[in-house]
Parts: sequence; structure tokens; C-alpha cells
Amino acid sequence: MQGELVLRFDYGLAVPWVTRAETGDLTAVAGPNRVTLRTPVKLVGRDLHTEAAFDVAAGESVPFVMTYGASHLPPPEPVDAEEALAETEAFWREWIQPCTYSGPWSAAVRRSLIVLKALTHAPTGGIVAAVTTSLPEHLGGVRNWDYRYCWLRDSTFTLLSLMDAGFMEEAGAWRDWLMRAVAGAPAQMQIMYGVGGERLLPEWEISWLPGYEGSRPVRIGNAAAGQLQLDVYGEVADALFQSLRRGLPASDGGWKVARALMAHIEAIWREPDEGIWEVRGERRHFVHSKVMAWVAFDRAIRAAEMLGRDAPLERWRRVRAEIHDEVCRHGFDAGRGCFVQSYGSRQLDASLLLLPMVGFLPPEDPRIRGTVAAIERDLVRGGLVRRYHTEKTDDGLPPGEGAFLACSFWLADNLALQGRLADARDLMERLLGLTNDLGLLAEEYDVAAGRQLGNFPQAFSHVALVNTALNLTRATGPAEERAA
Repeated sequence: MQGELVLRFDYGLAVPWVTRAETGDLTAVAGPNRVTLRTPVKLVGRDLHTEAAFDVAAGESVPFVMTYGASHLPPPEPVDAEEALAETEAFWREWIQPCTYSGPWSAAVRRSLIVLKALTHAPTGGIVAAVTTSLPEHLGGVRNWDYRYCWLRDSTFTLLSLMDAGFMEEAGAWRDWLMRAVAGAPAQMQIMYGVGGERLLPEWEISWLPGYEGSRPVRIGNAAAGQLQLDVYGEVADALFQSLRRGLPASDGGWKVARALMAHIEAIWREPDEGIWEVRGERRHFVHSKVMAWVAFDRAIRAAEMLGRDAPLERWRRVRAEIHDEVCRHGFDAGRGCFVQSYGSRQLDASLLLLPMVGFLPPEDPRIRGTVAAIERDLVRGGLVRRYHTEKTDDGLPPGEGAFLACSFWLADNLALQGRLADARDLMERLLGLTNDLGLLAEEYDVAAGRQLGNFPQAFSHVALVNTALNLTRATGPAEERAA
């Protein structure tokens, strides 16, 4: 066997100073960072990297243990590799035991739940969208984003997938993280935060890295944190309502936060925004955004009624009806028989698949059926769903990207809601066939190249997988529960 270790800090910029102790331990230090490598194998330094050559026979193990620590502290204590591996395996096997799903896709569901747990910051409960940055949505292109943050948009989907699979403790931790993150002035609520609820996520570009397969720029931080996206208010309201319905204890001050958020969205829901896909072009009146504003009022009304809380219910009901009427008048193309991406547009958008799943209209409504049929005709390529036509929609970026995997799961959910179970199962099997050898999914898939695209593994894709599996195997799945 041959080994090579190339250590760099600060996103590849800092070359560390490497030393070797009498014990053979290798230590690399640069500024505040220290990495220690322990192994019985002889290590040789060459051209600013470390090499190893060794033999291993059947039944033998050769450990390489790399530990990180602050450079001003003593080196971390040695770790027994076999013991650490055994403890890790035992933890995960024990953690997944409460999983209540036992349907035909049990292995994929359990793997996806493990992914969500692995994407969770244990001290705070925050769940990051992915652990990578700048893996491209189009090879060689500029659609390269930093996903190492917690999106509010994932709130309800994540809560339902965890609770329905039997993981109430994780769902509660996520809900509590959500409440802490959005606390404060409602006008300052962001669409995403750091794992601890951090708000300052400035976006900057790394000029010294070539990017994955030449996809530049490599970005750190995410400027979308400063965008206006109305749908997150609906997601937060729905997440809190669904958690109450499932028996999670009401959080301290939760209703006061909800009242403050409702007052703010009542003042801004008529404004255009950047929408669910975080476009970097001109703001528009996105249909999905308006629908989620409707969801915010709908869930706040239902929560107040369920809890017996004091609230301006009549005014909220009037606003809810006003939003519903406006969307049906300005967001529906009567000539084509389908909803459209934004007011006055003729373009379709896969986010419209969420309308029946949030209860805006029932799945059997002709307008919903027409929308699903139009998306099947115009946005499906190679059996998978694109978010929208980047060639026809000005989103502030050059055109071109893969199929968005969560959208394909949403289509399967809609097919199931319409009673097309065979078609829904076929699409589910198609999607499961795209996972890699470890059962993991990225954000998108390039049908032509036959490969995954975007940051990896992607929480949104795995949350959608769990929910779709539940929708297809239980009498009442998350989609029907959420729309009820």
C-alpha cells in the first residue's frame, strides 16, 4: 500500500510547519490549528507532503489516526483506532433502532435518517443543508454555493420526517434551534443561519482554488442570507403548528414569537421577493412565496384555535382569504390550465408541486391536476424534474443545471395524492437508483452525464426521500397530514 497526506489550512492557503516527535507522531501547525497523525508506519516528508509505503496482509490492521486541536494546547491524547471504530459503530446502530419505518424501502429510509443525524450539530440541534461548499450544480459553471448552514425552509419537511420515523428527541432539538434562531426583531428574520444561530454569513470568493472540475468561483458564506423570501415565514409557522399537533411541548415564549412574526408578514406579504430558489435577479411575485404566506396565516389561525390563545383571528382570516384569492387570480394561467412561476409569467416552476401538500388546494382540484400535468410535460427530463427552465427564466445567472432531486420526490408525492400509485412507485425506484454505493444523494442529478451534482450529501434530498417513502407506504403520510 502507498499513502499520501497533503495538509493545508484556511481553505488550502496555509502550508503548515510539520515536525516529527521521537515517538514517530507527526504534527502539523499553522496559526491556531494543529493536526497530529499517529501510525506505526514510517512516514517520509517530500515536496510539502507526507508519504508512506507499507505492507498489509489478510487479517491485519494498520491504523492511521489523525486528530485536530488548538495549536496553543498540548497535542490531543492518543486514540485507539479499533476502540474508536467499535464505539462509532455501536452509537449508530443504537441510534437508528427506534426507527418505526418498515416498508419496502427500509434501507434507504434508515440511511437517509442517519444522514440527517450526521448533518446535525449536536450541541445546538441545528441541521445543515450539506457539509460541503461550491460543489457545482453545472460542471464548469458558476452555480456554486456554500451549503454549510441551516435553512429555515427545510423546517417542516425535516420535522415531519423525523417525527414520523420515531425520532421525537431530534425533532424537538430542531424545533428548539428554530425558535432560538428566529428570536429577535421579526424584520430581521433570515432564511438561513449558522449552526448556533449565527446571522453574519458574508459571501466571499477564494481566488487561489480552481474549483471542482474547474467550476469557479469557490464561495465561502452565502449572500442569500440577506434575501427576502416570504416562504420561510410559512415554513416556520407550519413547523411550529405540526410540532404542536404531534405532541411536542410548546416552547417558552413560542406564541409571542409567532404573534410578532405574523404582524410582520401581514405588513410585507404583498411585496415581491427572491423566492424559494433564491434567484439573484429581479424580485418577483412568486406564486410559491404567496402560497406560503397563506400557509403562515392558516397555521397561525389553527394553532390559536387549538391552544385557545388570544389572537386577531378575524383579521387573520380576512388576510388568509385575500392571499388565496389573489394567487388564484394572478398566479393561475386559465388558458393553459395551470399555475405559473410568478404573477404574469408563463413559466412553470417545480415549487408549484407543493401547493396541494400544504393544503392550499386539494390534489383533485382541476387547477392542481392541470399544474402537475404541465410540469410532467415541460419540466421532466430523463424521468427527473427540473426546478424551472434556466434558459427561459432570468435568475441572474447563466443557464444550465441538473435535475433537482427533491422536486422529483415531490412529483412522486403528487402522483400518490392523485391515486397514481404505480407511477409514484416507479419514480421512487428511479430516484433510489441514483444513490451512490453508500446510499447518498447530492442536491441534483445530471441525466445526460449520469452523475450527481451539487453539494453532498444534501439534507433536502434525503428528507424528501423519507417523506415520499412514508407517503407511499402509510395510509396517511406526511403530505396528507400537512395538507389536512
